[in-house]
Amino acid sequence: MNHTISTEPGARLRIDKWLWAARFFKTRSLASDAVEKGRVRIGGANVKPSKDVRVGDLVEIDIERIVWQVEVLGICDVRGPATVAQTLYAETQEGREKRLAETERRKTYREPAAELQGRPTKRDRRIIDKFSGPD
Repeated sequence: MNHTISTEPGARLRIDKWLWAARFFKTRSLASDAVEKGRVRIGGANVKPSKDVRVGDLVEIDIERIVWQVEVLGICDVRGPATVAQTLYAETQEGREKRLAETERRKTYREPAAELQGRPTKRDRRIIDKFSGPD
């Protein structure tokens, strides 16, 4: 398969398509949803999925509250192997430090409600009632 990567300054591609090709999201619709929800910024500004990203742009991508700050190095409109996708961007040093610090913080500190799934079971309810005391 031909994975032509354009690195010239005038090259451009829709942001949702680029995020998908760079393998930040598994499907293009997931990439489009993230852009719609304001989780992707180009040059610090929120954009729409149809916005073109150009070589040299600074893109911030928020994936599950971990922010990636990357500079666009190449444009490719087909999704290729991970080795090809990694040549499309370079993570900024500042962004890398922040992302690694957040990842480390998540390892040491767990969100208290992370394990909770939906409504309490009958058993959970009894335990809650026992600790809340007599009514």
